[in-house]
Amino acid sequence: MTRATRYSPEVRERAVRMVLEHEHEHSSQWSAIVSIASKIGCTPETLRKWVRRTEVDTGLRGGLTSDERARIKELEREIRELRRANEILRKAAAFFAPAEKSGERRAILGSILVLTSFYLYPRAYMSQ
Repeated sequence: MTRATRYSPEVRERAVRMVLEHEHEHSSQWSAIVSIASKIGCTPETLRKWVRRTEVDTGLRGGLTSDERARIKELEREIRELRRANEILRKAAAFFAPAEKSGERRAILGSILVLTSFYLYPRAYMSQ
């Protein structure tokens, strides 16, 4: 099994900068990547991915930037939480439907909302 090696952001930035600066000295970008990768001790494929990510982030290449990817991931997480809350509310409303006849609906739904928000965001209640 191979061991994943972590490189510091400074090493990554320097390696990418070297590829972009010395690319014209080689016959192709790949040959520059291979040359520089051997000097910094990473695989050419790793360095190629760093270069591609930097090109996308700076606008030299099309695609989603790192910030856009992070925002999409955050929104997807929020959607999952909202769907979970909706499911809880739907089940609670079905469970407490008989209470509607006796006039207790408002108090019960208020309790459900508090319990649902506590389930989804417990840290908000822990600090109070």
